[in-house]
Amino acid sequence: MKGRREKGQYGYRDFHKKMQTAKVIFGGAMILIQLLARNFTDNDAAKNILTVMAVLTVLPTANVAAPLLASWRYQTPDESFYERAAGLESRGRILYDLIITSREQLMPMDAVMVHPAGVFAYCSGAKVDGTKAEEFLNGMFKSHKLDGNVKVLKDEKAFFKRAGSLKPACEFEDDGSVEYGIRVLKGLSM
Repeated sequence: MKGRREKGQYGYRDFHKKMQTAKVIFGGAMILIQLLARNFTDNDAAKNILTVMAVLTVLPTANVAAPLLASWRYQTPDESFYERAAGLESRGRILYDLIITSREQLMPMDAVMVHPAGVFAYCSGAKVDGTKAEEFLNGMFKSHKLDGNVKVLKDEKAFFKRAGSLKPACEFEDDGSVEYGIRVLKGLSM
C-alpha cells in the first residue's frame, strides 16, 4: 500500500487521510508562524499585513480540514476484503475506498462494481440509509444521462454474491457507459 493512490484504488482512504492531515498541519503551522512573526516587528503596517495573511491562511486550511474531519472514521478495508474483491475484477471494473457525499449523508463505499448491467456498491456505513443512497446515486446517474441502475448493498455477503453472479463485462457491447459511470462516481467521491 505504498506510493500514491488515486480515487478508486485500494488504499485511497488511508492515503488521502495522510495527505490531508499533512496539509492541515502545514496550514496550521503557517498560521502560527505568521502570528508569531507579528511579535518580531515594530512596524504597525507589517503587523497588520501578517495578521491579514494569517486570517487568509485559515480559509484554505479549513477547506481541507472540514472534509477530513467528516471522513476521519472511515478506514480502508482490510487486505482480505481487497483480495476477495480483486478476484471479481474479471467481471467488471471495481472501484475501492470511495466516500460519496450527498447533502444528507456520507456514504463509505468499500467496493463498487461498475458493470454494463448496472452499478453494485457495498456500503459499510452503519448509519447510511441504503434507500436514500440509491435514490441519490440513481438521480445523479440520470442527470449525467446514464441508466439509473445503481444498487447499494449494505451486506458484504450480498455484494459478493451479486457481483459474482454477473457475466464478464467483455461479453457485453462496449458503449462507453462503464467508463463514464466510473468518472461520475469518482467525481461524487471526496
